[in-house]
Amino acid sequence: MSTDKFVIGLDYGSDSARAIVVNAMTGETLATSVKYYPRWQKGLYCNPAINQYRQHPQDYIDVLEGTVKEALAACPTGTAEKVVGIAFDTTGSTPAFTDATGTPLALLPEFAENPNAMFVLWKDHTAIKEAAEINELSKKWDIDYTAYEGGIYSSEWFWAKALHVLRQDEQVRAKAYSIVEYCEWLPALITGVNKSSDIVRSRCACGHKAMWHEKWGGLPAENFLTTLDPLLGGFRERLFDKTETADKPVGNLSQEWAERLGLTTQVVVAGGAFDCHMGAVGAGITPHTFVRVIGTSTCDIMVASYEEMGDKLIKGICGQVDGSVIPGMVGLEAGQSGFGDIYAWFKKVLEFPLKNILVESSLIDETTKAKLIDEISSQIIPALTKEAEKVPVSESTIIATDWMNGRRTPDANQMLKGTITGLTLGSSAPRIFRALVEATAFGSKAIVDRFRNEGVQIDNVIGIGGIALKSSFVMQTLSDVLNMPIKVCKTDQACALGAAMFAATAAGLYTKIEDAQHAMSSGFAFEYKPNEANAAAYQDVYDKYIKLGSFTEKELFS
Repeated sequence: MSTDKFVIGLDYGSDSARAIVVNAMTGETLATSVKYYPRWQKGLYCNPAINQYRQHPQDYIDVLEGTVKEALAACPTGTAEKVVGIAFDTTGSTPAFTDATGTPLALLPEFAENPNAMFVLWKDHTAIKEAAEINELSKKWDIDYTAYEGGIYSSEWFWAKALHVLRQDEQVRAKAYSIVEYCEWLPALITGVNKSSDIVRSRCACGHKAMWHEKWGGLPAENFLTTLDPLLGGFRERLFDKTETADKPVGNLSQEWAERLGLTTQVVVAGGAFDCHMGAVGAGITPHTFVRVIGTSTCDIMVASYEEMGDKLIKGICGQVDGSVIPGMVGLEAGQSGFGDIYAWFKKVLEFPLKNILVESSLIDETTKAKLIDEISSQIIPALTKEAEKVPVSESTIIATDWMNGRRTPDANQMLKGTITGLTLGSSAPRIFRALVEATAFGSKAIVDRFRNEGVQIDNVIGIGGIALKSSFVMQTLSDVLNMPIKVCKTDQACALGAAMFAATAAGLYTKIEDAQHAMSSGFAFEYKPNEANAAAYQDVYDKYIKLGSFTEKELFS
């Protein structure tokens, strides 16, 4: 143990955060702690009816202290003294306005209950109008600032969200000095940064979501932003020119946070990045490997050499950014706005009689009623899966699109809605569920096809995340539709493990991320291989999915 050094990887997801303590020499995970965001769990500050999803920065602080201390408490005595590095990954784009000190406005007393002063979660779609304006102006401007972001700016991203909030809230507008991404703020918080200008900016976040590129000197020009809306005036000057890759240290733990976490001020804090980008590193990404982070939505990550990319501009993805995944390579991002969320939606539909009729029943006592509702709710997806697996592909006559939360890629369009067709009086819940699973697989194939059509080589597929590890039905369907084998990462905390790899590299234990990957990888739990007959049959069903999607987009939501 005397030569061992440890690092902490912190993965901040949509609903919860997890901390893992990892032996940086071997990759062994000593302990894990998961905490849910307390305010988010209560549904505070969100309005799903208008696609508003906001998170309070105090939630992030609360779970930071809770997860790290709990994970360290589960480790052998003396582990904390040997922790040398810590790194964060977070959802994104999840920005918030700050004051001149870099403090998110919601941490100021006068803004404590104002959703517009909070972090605007990645899946918040309130800025659809602003995204459309950015796209329209970009195509008219002498520089297309969306060129390295797939050519289409999304309502899920930095500038659209910022502009929407500025237009909506005069109080926030009057106080806002700068803007920070979630993955940038957490490292700044624990290193004691007290000036907005001192926050180290994430290459990953800014390149993929804020239209930052060295080619045009960083962020879009001031006159572009003020032409978009004068309300954006001055922000560019108060933001940043340079960005850094996440393998570089941003500082050491401040005295305050060393005491709060039970660590030392010698702990190096790495730069921040988005969860799926660090997750791809944790999964062992290499060139020509397509990594799918599969959860409520999906994020698909690839890396390519400078030579392979050349002057290619990949259309309709979520960006191509130098060093956003592995420094020294171009990181490519795509994904689906809904995946597991689609299954959860269908579950909620089927729960209607439980939550609205059974709950009012006078035939059973309240305790039994609550237990019965919980028991049935927990069995809905397993029961649907069991029956859906029995349906042959040849009988998959129900076709659905996977756009219940809009479309992220290929070709972002958050105005789109999901559609289901082919229903008959004999259509059952398991058959509809199967169609939804197939739809998410077809949406995945559309992304793979786009990459290949744009000249990006894909040889391997890796799946990470809860669905990848837990649902053989979903993963086998995905393998059949893609007609490719899919390896599933052994660890269920690939994103946190990736963060730990960045922490180890920033702390100087490895000279480059690839070395940390080699030493700390978890390997793979199993591999799905396509059923040849199903793969062939699915090609015909996929063609119908494409036709339904085209009709949906052109005739219903154009």
